[in-house]
Amino acid sequence: MELYILSVDNLKKLSEELIKQNWDLISPSEDGAGYQKVVNSDKISLNSKAAPTKISFKEYFFPKSEALFYFKQNQNDVELSDPKSADTKTVIFGAKPCDAASLPALEKVFNWDYHDEFFNKRRDNTVIIGLACNYSDEYCFCNSVGLSQNSEKGSDIFLTGQNDGSFLAKIVTQKGKDFVAAFKESFSQSDAAGLSQPASDSESPKKEAPAQARKFDYQNIKNWLDKNFANSFWNTAGELCLGCAQCAFVCPTCHCFDIVDENCSLNCGRRAKNWDSCQFSIFTKHTSGHNPRDNQNKRYRQRIMHKFKYYNDKFEEILCTGCGRCSRGCEAGIDIAGILEEIDQLPE
Repeated sequence: MELYILSVDNLKKLSEELIKQNWDLISPSEDGAGYQKVVNSDKISLNSKAAPTKISFKEYFFPKSEALFYFKQNQNDVELSDPKSADTKTVIFGAKPCDAASLPALEKVFNWDYHDEFFNKRRDNTVIIGLACNYSDEYCFCNSVGLSQNSEKGSDIFLTGQNDGSFLAKIVTQKGKDFVAAFKESFSQSDAAGLSQPASDSESPKKEAPAQARKFDYQNIKNWLDKNFANSFWNTAGELCLGCAQCAFVCPTCHCFDIVDENCSLNCGRRAKNWDSCQFSIFTKHTSGHNPRDNQNKRYRQRIMHKFKYYNDKFEEILCTGCGRCSRGCEAGIDIAGILEEIDQLPE
């Protein structure tokens, strides 16, 4: 285990150097709306007490709309061209554990039967600097899905805030190790790692995240879902759902998309991949007019089953990090953790 100290001054110097070297710096926005590109080192946000941003950083790996190729109809043929390659190096500062942990889940679906070069190139070019979380509200439930407020899953470097304002930086992956080696002037070695160089005099013990109660037993949920696809519970589970897909769009792990051809004029256009959602009524509608999920209860069942059964069956991964975004932003007041707590109490 390699531990370093990242002081406030060195964080600023590191940010300025990255900007100078044309890296894209991404950090939670000051208003908490989402993640944003930072062009001024003073705008880097590393606030462990802040609530999760309203929108995750998913779009930096899986954009809302993405061109797969462009086409142009010439007089005698059709000309195809590739979109500009995403070669920019990126670092995401201050990713909460519930965001960083989404990447291992997304990596599996984007590399299942087909390797998505668009996703993989962005992932390969991005360093995730996670941050221990000191926030918990009634919507948080990371501890119920196998994570925690100190989970390092998905991070390349994991920061824990110190009492003096500096950060204890733990190397999690080889990518994180290479990043620290490339910018070693910004990182001081820590005594806690048993290394030769002392940490700064101002180093203090790390702050502990507040305890978060476990809301449900995931294994109980999985066992029930395995046996109860046609249970009467589903007849009312989604009756409040508006089908707006807010939950899917703010979720760090939802990944449904549609592929469409979009014309820019009579003779040119692009084939694009656009975000979609299983909560839309048209999502499963056949050209014949038949819809196997013809009401919102069936569509909400699909959301729960996909996240907590189907994905786990295929990839041994829960397609949820417990961030609570879907519940905080739901206009109908649906709390997914509450639904799961209810399922946890149902007889098998």
